[in-house]
Amino acid sequence: MADPLLTPTALRTAHIKPSWLLALGLIMIVLGLIACTYVFTATLTSVYVLGVLITIAGVLQLAHAWGAKRWQSVVVWSLSGFLYLVAGVLAIAYPIAGATTLTLIFGATLIASGAFRIWVWLQNRSTQSAGWLAMSGLLTLIVGLIIAGGWPDNSFWVLGIILGVDLLFQGWSVLLLGLALRSRQA
Repeated sequence: MADPLLTPTALRTAHIKPSWLLALGLIMIVLGLIACTYVFTATLTSVYVLGVLITIAGVLQLAHAWGAKRWQSVVVWSLSGFLYLVAGVLAIAYPIAGATTLTLIFGATLIASGAFRIWVWLQNRSTQSAGWLAMSGLLTLIVGLIIAGGWPDNSFWVLGIILGVDLLFQGWSVLLLGLALRSRQA
């Protein structure tokens, strides 16, 4: 099923300037190349950004908690906000430990996700194109096992590589979308 936001009619009526997409795509590609070149710095930067975001979320949850009317709500929201605040501050103060923790969580998540996809495939083997689900699950499981098997030594580069590769793919997709839009306008 096609994404309704990317149909030709939606793209024509959105008044998106191809030049903006081309520039954004190029910037993202350059940022992806930088992240892939300086993976340790990209890893630490991503941990810092995540730490700042989690800290802000913790402060906002605490503010919400203290505005709550019922005592039970105050306690639950305060505990949640406090945990977010502590996690954010720790990620900012100890980014290497944060990267190590996030890498382990990421590897475990991939293992669980891959195993789940394989389990779903086992339940639906007779479905048309179920093999793609099996392949996806197997690849996800293998990547998770590689990350978990290399932990904690790979914690210094895994997040940076993931960030860089994601920026590269996003940049290329935005750049190609801009080129397609520009060719349609011509």
